[in-house]
Amino acid sequence: MKKMSNDSMSKFISLILRHHPEAAYIELDEHGWAEVDKLIEGIKRTGKRINRALLEEIVRTDNKQRYSFNEDKTLIRANQGHSIPVDVGLKEQEPPELLYHGTAAGFLASIEREGLKPMGRLYVHLSKDVETAVNVGKRHGKPVALKIHSGDMYRDGQVFYLSENGVWLTRKVEPKYFEQIII
Repeated sequence: MKKMSNDSMSKFISLILRHHPEAAYIELDEHGWAEVDKLIEGIKRTGKRINRALLEEIVRTDNKQRYSFNEDKTLIRANQGHSIPVDVGLKEQEPPELLYHGTAAGFLASIEREGLKPMGRLYVHLSKDVETAVNVGKRHGKPVALKIHSGDMYRDGQVFYLSENGVWLTRKVEPKYFEQIII
């Protein structure tokens, strides 16, 4: 069996719980939950080393707080970021006046034309601070941060959700609601 770093294992778990449960031979329920024992066994079937203690450590120490257990830790799910249709029970919330989105400079022209779209995900992800947005943008190239006028969007009828790990989610951001921040 192959030993992976915790970071690599966390990314693999993210792939499973957000996009491809079949990669670990499991199924998610309609709310995105997977049985912990089946997830562990499925990951082992791929040739990777994991046990309950390692899974709990990954969930506890994940800097993005991507995952949640149910109360008795028999089920696990990703908090947000799914590309497959699941209902994680997000509740509509009023956002702060301003939120931020990080992307790469190479995508800016398209975003300025078409707005922010969820692309392969269910929602556009927004952060409450510029720093987080810049860090997200760095993952895709030269970072660009956008200031989102979320309060105006909300007053105009746009729905927002706040995930368990503090990421703000919405279906789309029209170009009239954002501006580039010079970083």
